[in-house]
Amino acid sequence: MNSKIPVQVVAQPEFLGQHEDKFAFAYTIYITNRSDQSITLRNRHWIITHADGSVEEVIGEGVIGETPELAPGKSYSYTSGALIPTPVGSMRGSYGFVTEDGHSFRTAIPEFTLHTPDAPLH
Repeated sequence: MNSKIPVQVVAQPEFLGQHEDKFAFAYTIYITNRSDQSITLRNRHWIITHADGSVEEVIGEGVIGETPELAPGKSYSYTSGALIPTPVGSMRGSYGFVTEDGHSFRTAIPEFTLHTPDAPLH
């Protein structure tokens, strides 16, 4: 088996509105197993960058309380959210997987932007 397992990760963010003094966003993540064996998502590592330059990290088991198993060619999607202090921010990170034969690997989550509809993007 290749040392690099092909896993496709696509994010679709959406602005939900302001909540008190923060900006609420939802994001739907689509994960597709492009390898030839089943894989299980075990953990996540998010890096959330705010427009003011501050950064927060989120590390945890699974996603939304689940550790989904994806058979070859299968996809999994979930929706979660972020509450940030600025109208613009970004998220990136990685998922930790394990293959059916016990090989652990990480897959990058490509960076995506969180922004309110009226926020200027640079």
